[in-house]
Amino acid sequence: MSNYHTRVTIIGAGPAGLVLGHLLSLAGIDNLILERRSREYVEARVRAGVLERASVSLLELAGVGDRLRREGLVHEGIYLQFNGGRHHIDFRELADGAVTVYGQQEVVKDLIADRLAHGWPTVFEAEATTIADADSLGPRVLFRQQGDEHSVTSAFVAACDGTHGIGHRSIPTLTTYTLDYPYAWLGILARARPGTDELVYSYSDRGFALYSMRSTSVSRLYLQVPAGEDLGGWSHDRIWAELKARLESPGLVVNEGSITEVGLTPMRSTVSTPMRFGNVFLAGDAAHIVPPTGAKGLNLALQDALELASAIIESVYEHDAAGLEGYSEHCLGRVWRAQRFANYMTRLLHLDYAADEFARQLQLADQRGVVDSMAEATSLAERYVGPALDARSERIVKWFR
Repeated sequence: MSNYHTRVTIIGAGPAGLVLGHLLSLAGIDNLILERRSREYVEARVRAGVLERASVSLLELAGVGDRLRREGLVHEGIYLQFNGGRHHIDFRELADGAVTVYGQQEVVKDLIADRLAHGWPTVFEAEATTIADADSLGPRVLFRQQGDEHSVTSAFVAACDGTHGIGHRSIPTLTTYTLDYPYAWLGILARARPGTDELVYSYSDRGFALYSMRSTSVSRLYLQVPAGEDLGGWSHDRIWAELKARLESPGLVVNEGSITEVGLTPMRSTVSTPMRFGNVFLAGDAAHIVPPTGAKGLNLALQDALELASAIIESVYEHDAAGLEGYSEHCLGRVWRAQRFANYMTRLLHLDYAADEFARQLQLADQRGVVDSMAEATSLAERYVGPALDARSERIVKWFR
């Protein structure tokens, strides 16, 4: 067995793990990233694609924002479509901000390329199997690569390896709260020019649909379907027909194209607490999952990484452990606010299969309230765009080498 030593061991090369490793490396703090999948697999995973303004600022702060600035699509609002009308929620006017459409896989590609260019240690196809001595000053991560067993000892372990990862299973005090929705999203990626300049969230008596995009030539579209839906019953022709039925209206046409991916996304909320046990910390999907309606999952992962990086940097260079001690509480406050918003958007826009007519009329009244009330529209815009990067986050730049 080979034994390694580093200051921080990071499990998982998703957005949370990569941003955490990047910020720590910029500050001169040694870290090692272990990823059980190959580089090619990680870079090909199509996930979220909407970045809040703070997430854009963070990636720019970290020096990996060049391609994001060139290729990202800045959106200054969204459309809500219901009851035969389409209504614009103007982020710039209501919240003095915007979001940027830039696929999660593109963020991952940028971070991996920069990390490897710097020579910062990253081990792909390395499966973490055990976290030992989690509450000690030197927790150890055991991992397997190409059939060989290895271990790495460090001062801190950051588990950024998802709900089913070893980190989530290594906290004996963990409590997980879960909400499963009775519907899912059937999503497609298509080589088709988007028929809209900004995202369209559409409610109809056929169910919810979302018109999104990944570039000026690639569309990302979703349909609400019952939870556990069999994709085998959805031909490409049926998918396009249903998207047109739910989305098309005067001024909006769904452009067809070659479908390159079809998938089913369960609508589920989970929050695990605490996000720390000893010197093991959870970040990203290892600690929480939000339904995609509010576009918060990727952004929460990046904010977790920033929070943990700031705490470790302050502990190492300023001998201040307050950030580490408050990590779980600080993150969970933000996580529950995001869950509240995602739940609000999900219930606002999805067809409740079990609702009676009274409940559906109340839902339409809620939708109407968003576009008729400046206060409600402002609240939605502010929560969608998210707050700006705070001053504490910017202070860690002084430690970048």
